[in-house]
Amino acid sequence: MDLKDKIRDIQDFPKEGIVFRDITTLIQDPEAFQYVVDNFKNEFSGSEIDVIVGVESRGFIFGAALAYAMKIPFAIVRKPGKLPSTIVYEEYELEYGTDRLEVHDDAVKEGDKVLIVDDLLATGGTSRATANLIEKIGGEIAAFAFVIELSFLKGREKLKDYKLYSLVDYKSD
Repeated sequence: MDLKDKIRDIQDFPKEGIVFRDITTLIQDPEAFQYVVDNFKNEFSGSEIDVIVGVESRGFIFGAALAYAMKIPFAIVRKPGKLPSTIVYEEYELEYGTDRLEVHDDAVKEGDKVLIVDDLLATGGTSRATANLIEKIGGEIAAFAFVIELSFLKGREKLKDYKLYSLVDYKSD
């Protein structure tokens, strides 16, 4: 299946000059959605993974489905102020300013092998911050899984110490 056929391109969103890769059309197609989850499951079934972590918000969609399919616990990394219990946070640089991600301090146990799932790898800032956050609370990063990689933005360079798996690569915008 060619997943690019299932992903809608939105010109000039969220600002002029950007092509937004919209996965809502992919998840509206049950066969395409299952294809993504099955591919991730096939890729990581033989791996030692104790917890799957989904990154807000579209990482929740694929991460939760994969955790269910693999019968592995699922945890979430969120934007600030969304988690009700004791949190740990990681601030990271954006093009203009900073942002922050949070996780419950008990989302993973010391030494847990963690698969981080998100819909998109662009510059790698969010993914790197997520890895730092999980390592802060004692988890070990087993790998990252992405539906889409925008390789022209070189996000892999920020994650060069980790295994990465992506299903669709856009080499240019």
